[in-house]
Amino acid sequence: GSEKQFVDFLSPQWMQMLMHTLNESKRLGLGVDLANATGWPFGGPWTKDADASKTIYYKTYTVNGGEQLKEVVEYNKETWVRTANNKPVGIDTILKPVYINKNLQALALDQIQYPGKLPLKTLMGYADGKTAIDLTKFVDANGKLNWTAPQDDGKWTLYALFEGLHGKMVERAAPGGEGYAIDHFSATAARNYFKKFDEAFKGYDLSYLRGFFNDSYEVDDARGQANWTSQLFEEFKKRRGYDLKDHLPALFGKDNADNNSRVIYDYRSVIDELILENFTKEWKKWGASKGKILRNQSHGSPANTLDLYSVVDIPETEGNDILRFKFATSAANVMGKKLVSSESATWLNEHFLSSWGDVKKAIDLYFLGGVNHIFYHGTEYSPKDAPWPGWLFYAAVHFQPTNPQWKDFHVLNEYITRVQSFLQSSKPDNDILLYYPLADRYSEPGNTMLQHFDGMERNFEKTDFEKIAKEMQDKGYGFDFFSDRQLQNFIVQGNKIVTGGHTYKAILLPANKLIPLKSMQKMFDLARKGGIIMFYKEPPRDVPGLHNMEQDRNSLRKLVDSLRFYFAASTAVPRDPGQKKIVNPPLAPASMAIADVGKGFIYEDSFLESLFEAVGLEPESMMGSGLEFTRRKNNDGLVYFINNRSTSVFNNWIRLNTKASMVVLFDPMTKKSGIPRTRKGEKGEIEIFMQLQPFESIIVQTYKTTAAGTDYFDFEYPDPVSHPIEIKGDWTIEFLDGGPTIPAKATTAKLGSWTDLDGNDVKNFSGTAKYSVTFAKPSAKATGWTLDLGKVNETAEVILNGKKIATLIGPTFQCVVPSSALQQTNKLEIIVANLMANRIAYMDRNNIPWKIFYNTNMPARRRENVKNSLFNASEWKPLPSGLSGPVTLTPIKYSP
Repeated sequence: GSEKQFVDFLSPQWMQMLMHTLNESKRLGLGVDLANATGWPFGGPWTKDADASKTIYYKTYTVNGGEQLKEVVEYNKETWVRTANNKPVGIDTILKPVYINKNLQALALDQIQYPGKLPLKTLMGYADGKTAIDLTKFVDANGKLNWTAPQDDGKWTLYALFEGLHGKMVERAAPGGEGYAIDHFSATAARNYFKKFDEAFKGYDLSYLRGFFNDSYEVDDARGQANWTSQLFEEFKKRRGYDLKDHLPALFGKDNADNNSRVIYDYRSVIDELILENFTKEWKKWGASKGKILRNQSHGSPANTLDLYSVVDIPETEGNDILRFKFATSAANVMGKKLVSSESATWLNEHFLSSWGDVKKAIDLYFLGGVNHIFYHGTEYSPKDAPWPGWLFYAAVHFQPTNPQWKDFHVLNEYITRVQSFLQSSKPDNDILLYYPLADRYSEPGNTMLQHFDGMERNFEKTDFEKIAKEMQDKGYGFDFFSDRQLQNFIVQGNKIVTGGHTYKAILLPANKLIPLKSMQKMFDLARKGGIIMFYKEPPRDVPGLHNMEQDRNSLRKLVDSLRFYFAASTAVPRDPGQKKIVNPPLAPASMAIADVGKGFIYEDSFLESLFEAVGLEPESMMGSGLEFTRRKNNDGLVYFINNRSTSVFNNWIRLNTKASMVVLFDPMTKKSGIPRTRKGEKGEIEIFMQLQPFESIIVQTYKTTAAGTDYFDFEYPDPVSHPIEIKGDWTIEFLDGGPTIPAKATTAKLGSWTDLDGNDVKNFSGTAKYSVTFAKPSAKATGWTLDLGKVNETAEVILNGKKIATLIGPTFQCVVPSSALQQTNKLEIIVANLMANRIAYMDRNNIPWKIFYNTNMPARRRENVKNSLFNASEWKPLPSGLSGPVTLTPIKYSP
């Protein structure tokens, strides 16, 4: 219904709107990044076939010596059309080439492959025990092979490769942005793609624009893989020194196991280099020419994501797994980048079911994973005259004014701002560099030519790498992943490894079987200069790939065999007779084998704790108490962000692995700060007393001197003086704003979900309601009172005697009321907002149209909510809403 308002991407009118956005944002103090596409991956109508993503298809033929191939060498591609909105589209209705279609927004194409014969890329013949022969020139225009197999060579196997368009389109494209995704392995494709922006930007002042953004790779969340580029054979030979065409059986897993492993490694590592150099670095070069930074979601790429993240200015992650976040945060830490961002709370729950308290829990997980620059995904534009629920993003959560919780959104944003003020002004403080064993994975043949890397999922499950990372995370050791390329930039200062301006105690290898020779040589070089290298279980003893295999393998084994290990125990027998005695070996567990290499050491052990003990590393013990943390450092000392991830109240001492003259606590939700009760641990570490409600957070700042903390009072916790006192009486419920109909005012003596009141209006209502009650001041004497609202769905603004006390978004709903705020007779008002869900369910039950969206029209997160291929809430029962209580006042006194 709004087609006449379409503004094509990068058109003059669109650029005028961009300029308005920049000018208005500057006035308001908002930062602006611009996505280099309307969806993802990069692509659009100006991406022609030559620059679009490609796939290689192959067929095999057999021919006996002395004979000719009777079959025609050809590959007929079948039709494939997939739409983002799951609507069937006939190929006969789509013009070719795809970008000439005028109705691409309505078609919502996600992937399209036209039928027909694909061009032959190469035809190779392989005889038993013979060198491969290129037969491509013998194939005529009709696909006939004009070649007779040599009589004496027995049976020949022929491999025919055909190049075709992968057909992936820009997903969720906006008007004027629909088209093929680019070939990320081609520098020409990248340069041609960015020329469109060069043309559009001419004559406009984009100086206020901070940077450019890429949502993610995601080319292969489609049928088949974009696993080819037209110049791959040439690039491969240039980079690996041999002709891939000579090894097609191994490429497709048809040779012996060792050759299969080595050739597929070389192929994947070349793809890795191409996406790094021909896309990411080309994009970086183009952005720099505009004076802009880059923000990129590198995960999901068929390449080393640590290296891709390293190129851009702000690595960005997403999801709900700290070890997934670690790839972005590690790249930032290792390369000295200040910011790590996140696409936050996408698909947190089913549509319309997420509270701000749920979002806070998700955001806290990002902070724990090292993220310090939060982005919502997303807050959508919706015209003021659009009927409720407005224009929505296809994925939950719905961060927009039509959400009843919107009025309390500021509380979440202010909380995030306060946490980020610490995390952005400090540096990481991790101890261990954990090697990313990508060579092992690249060398594992599988059902697909390319692997895509996104955390541990699918690629590293049940490996020692995953086991070590999980154990370190769970036990409270600080660590970062690093890649082979990043390793080459490491230096040693004293006995510390230094990279990105940060120091680490040691490098840990996770029992990987393979390692490039250059990486192992660098490890030994770091050890000679004073660094510590640790092998979990055993060192790698082989190199990946076919290129220079024998020479590199021999050099690697010579390096490893040069180590002269002794057990750490003074009475231990050397592993090999005649080994030299280590001079002044470091203190280490008796089970550990140690070799001195120059000024440094190499350790080997099957127990992680032993390795860490050898470098004087202890875990932060709070992890065993249900708390989780991230630790950073600044000029004053250490910064801890601590979050209680449990459903129980934490009320105990915690030990910090540091010595400090002073500690200050900062509560980022309430702005409260102060000096906690402290004591010294057995080894002089500082211990602090702490109370945290379920999912509550605190920031701990340690100080090297007491001078910095002279302006702070004690951080006091409320101690109950007596039992909670329930506020009873007749509660008036006045519905303020929302729909579909504003329910009538109600009175109840017993709190509960407003959906339990009489009538259907309350069951269908989404919006806000004010609960009011009058009560007498309790007789107990107290310094203050803890007001606990009990069960709230979903946010609450607390007003006492006409004065706002707090706005609470959960998960717990408590605040402190000063004793002076209570009068003899008091009026308590609580304005509660519920979810959008009940009103949406009403609309779906009554077939009221609201799913009006192009490209993707509200897919469901959960299968049980699907009807006619779309999200549908018609079967939902009314969800609890409002203030269910019990509402209590607990008299308190304060203690530090």
